[in-house]
Amino acid sequence: MAYKLIILAFIFAAGCVIGWGIEVLYRRFKKSNTEKVWINPGFLTGPYLPLYGFGLTLLYILASMEKYIHVGNSMVQKLVLFLIMAAAMTLTELIAGEIFIIRMHIKLWDYTDNKLNFKGIICLRFSLYWAVLGAVYYFLIHPHILDMLYWFSHNLLFSFVIGFFYGIFFIDLCYSFKAVEKIRKFAAENEMIIRYEELKKHIKRTAKIRKERYRFMLAFHTETSISEHLKQYLIAQREQQRSNKINDFIKKKIKTVSYTHLTLPTTERV
Repeated sequence: MAYKLIILAFIFAAGCVIGWGIEVLYRRFKKSNTEKVWINPGFLTGPYLPLYGFGLTLLYILASMEKYIHVGNSMVQKLVLFLIMAAAMTLTELIAGEIFIIRMHIKLWDYTDNKLNFKGIICLRFSLYWAVLGAVYYFLIHPHILDMLYWFSHNLLFSFVIGFFYGIFFIDLCYSFKAVEKIRKFAAENEMIIRYEELKKHIKRTAKIRKERYRFMLAFHTETSISEHLKQYLIAQREQQRSNKINDFIKKKIKTVSYTHLTLPTTERV
């Protein structure tokens, strides 16, 4: 049991780091990044993305359960497995995205410009990417992962690396959530959803204009306070809203509550 937990801990850590590298490159070279800026993805400070950690762990578990897919043709069996992987990853992405939007008023990624998307959190295009990623994992990584883990587990350096990673990881969680909480409060007060990547781009542009130092990892640590950055970001988003370029603000609907001799307007979020 302990050995299996060590395996999962290692896979999660590897997924976090590898996923971070993939996202850094993808966000730098995607077409919508017209400014061609380097952005540290995710809400954590360090080089790791928990979503990919959970994803790689999920791929490992699903690949290990291939024998339970009872299909006569081996190729069809693998195709079914890749579709299950894509569905599982898409569901993970949906749950994580909904949690951050509903609880934190933050959108970590945005698929609004992609066809067949749901709330800008998931879309068909990226579900297909997850299927391809599952196939890459199955053919190139999964057959060798147990051998790698056996070698690592018999090397003292392995225990140090795993311990060091999780020590830094949990410290980063506490540190980053303090910044996220400030952003959440501001977003809730102004009834808006903050796109995390756009906020970081805004901070980088502002730092360049004001000739302030911008840190790739510590994006929110500039000479200008995070509160001031958020106020400027709000102004920019409202201007874009007026030109119908975005809709990051939570709409309100007026309801009327009638009593025998009194009518009161109340508000309800939708």
